[in-house]
Amino acid sequence: MDIQNIKSSIEAILFASGEPVPAARISLVLEISEELVFSAAKELSDEYSFNRRGIRLLRLDRSLQLCSAPEYAPVISKTLEQRKPPMLSQPALETLAVVAYFQPVTRAYIDQVRGVDSSYTVSVLLEKGLIERCGRLDVPGRPSLLRTTDVFLRTMGVSSLDELPELPDISAGDGVKKLEDAIEKLSTVGEGQLQIDGIR
Repeated sequence: MDIQNIKSSIEAILFASGEPVPAARISLVLEISEELVFSAAKELSDEYSFNRRGIRLLRLDRSLQLCSAPEYAPVISKTLEQRKPPMLSQPALETLAVVAYFQPVTRAYIDQVRGVDSSYTVSVLLEKGLIERCGRLDVPGRPSLLRTTDVFLRTMGVSSLDELPELPDISAGDGVKKLEDAIEKLSTVGEGQLQIDGIR
């Protein structure tokens, strides 16, 4: 299979899926290496950007996904008559920052860092798919461990957690504020504002 066929196959798979597709799955189906999948996807992504196409190809850790180009968000929203989703609330932003920087974490750890009960905010972030459960801590009570998801990466406009801003010094009393500022700064990158419909 030549490179053009590989790129076209990847494009077709991602378009039909509408969701992130693991590169390992594409590799298996096309009978090529994952490295070649990522290389072809990078070429395709560069072509979209160079030609100012209305779609973008995102790499989300070890998965790939097609999405609309962020600069066309206003015309898409207007055409589909979608209301602008609200920004994340301060508690949600703080909670997401703690999970992003210290994952995997328990809800008790989040409560400890924030100094307040985070159960409602955690449940909302779980519902919206920004965080997920990833096992249990091996201590009495076996509390759930939480981590960020591909939806978080896509929303933040990054391919991996390595692209998050450097962890600020949280030893001072304003540690959570620094975490919040770091996430808020990152939220202006890529697809624009960190806006998730229905989060309070």
